Amino acid sequence: MVSVFTRRIVAYVMDFFVVSAFMWVISYLLSLIISPNGFYNVYQALLIIVPILIMIYFILCEKFFGATVGKSLMYLQVISNNGREISWPQAIVRNLTKIYWFPILFDWIIGKILKKDRILNEITKTVVIDELR
Repeated sequence: MVSVFTRRIVAYVMDFFVVSAFMWVISYLLSLIISPNGFYNVYQALLIIVPILIMIYFILCEKFFGATVGKSLMYLQVISNNGREISWPQAIVRNLTKIYWFPILFDWIIGKILKKDRILNEITKTVVIDELR
């Protein structure tokens, strides 16, 4: 059986593809609005828009559905340590490192050094559970 950790990594990669698909559509629409003659001007706007949309995707999916698309496909769910749905502050704080790929590595490495889950999961008192059990 594949570990929950491995399934979380696969889920994160799947979510990357979901967010990328949104970005393709948004970049095309922005190119029509911002500069129909110069597509490269859109990339300047994307530097601001992409992190915001990534946060919105992860926060809304985990708050309303308990999982992102990737987590759902891997049968994983995010809940509070008390077994309830996560709150808005928990959803926001636990996803702060997902703005870019680099901070999530530090979050995971520090958690492994301290022999815990991700640090932000510890701070927000949330856990990713295996729905198959």
